[in-house]
Parts: sequence; structure tokens; C-alpha cells
Amino acid sequence: MIHYFYRALLAPLFLNPAMSPIHLAVWASAFCFQVVNACCIGGYLAGYGPRTLYDWAGTAPRIEIGIVIFLAGLAGNIYHDDELRKIRRAAAWDQKKKAVIQEEKAKHAKVDKVYRVPENGLFRVVLYPHYLCEWIEWCGFWIIGGLGCVPARIFLTNEVATMLPRALNGRRWYVQKFGEEKIAGRRAVIPGVI
Repeated sequence: MIHYFYRALLAPLFLNPAMSPIHLAVWASAFCFQVVNACCIGGYLAGYGPRTLYDWAGTAPRIEIGIVIFLAGLAGNIYHDDELRKIRRAAAWDQKKKAVIQEEKAKHAKVDKVYRVPENGLFRVVLYPHYLCEWIEWCGFWIIGGLGCVPARIFLTNEVATMLPRALNGRRWYVQKFGEEKIAGRRAVIPGVI
């Protein structure tokens, strides 16, 4: 619930200064996926996961480790999302300031997207640390549910399968936009690997 409160409500409604418009079909498919995912995970935990005291015996250390991993991933995710928001806010502020200097009305000035290479946190070694932190977060959830928690494992696998190609394409875009010198040494999503 914490993840979805942050990702679905707090970030889009209050934290992001300006989001690009999203097509209704994309929103609807994401909503449907999340409902199915929630039903699968909830159903597993309620009906197929540990149900008796015997099933729960000895699971406390695993659950505690999973919670720590989940919270570390969530904290990293929030931190790196905030770094991206800071870049957008700074760019918007700079453009509004230039518009005022040019004697245009700031409220009518168009704010163009400005791209910069983030420099803080894991952005020093990878270009998509928020993806990596998301994977860490859901790996923690899988550990909490137990390695036999098939819905959590499938969710993590789907996340990696959909986000990894985006990160690899994104790295190629960064190299085209900023040059290999500026991006050198940074991987797409996993430090030192990919």
C-alpha cells in the first residue's frame, strides 16, 4: 500500500510539477493490470500462502529481511524520483526567469522540456536507478511473501522484462543526446553490469 500511495497518488497529484499527458488507453491498461496483480497477490497471500501457525513458524527473519529490502528499495525509488523532479523544477524556474527578463508574462511563457544528466545518488553509476530501486523494492516483497509466492515472482519478472529494454534504449538516447564522454562509465540500470 505504501508503494501505491506514493506512486499512484502522492507523486502524480502533488509532487510532479508537470507530467506529460497520458492516453486514456495507457491509463486503463495500467489500472487493469494493477487490479489483476492485486487480486493475484492478495489471493495468494489469503488462500495459498502460509495459513497455519505451522506454516508461519520460522518465517519472522525472512519477513524482517524482506521488509528491510522493500523499504530500502522504496526509499531509493523516492530519492531518485525526487532528483528527477529537482531537475524539472530547476529547468522550469530557469525558463520562467528568462521569460520575465525578456518582458514576457511568466504565466503565459511556455516551459519546454529540458534534459540534463542527473548527477546525485546512484545516477553517478547508472542512468535509471529508480528502475533498479523498484526491482529491489519488489524483490523485498517477494521475500516477504516467500520464495513460493508465485504472483510476487511473476510481478518482479514482468517489471524487469518491461523496464530493462526501456533502460537500455534510454541509455542509447542519453549517449545520442549528450555524447559518450558525458555518459561514460554509467550503465543503464545495474551498476557495472548492464
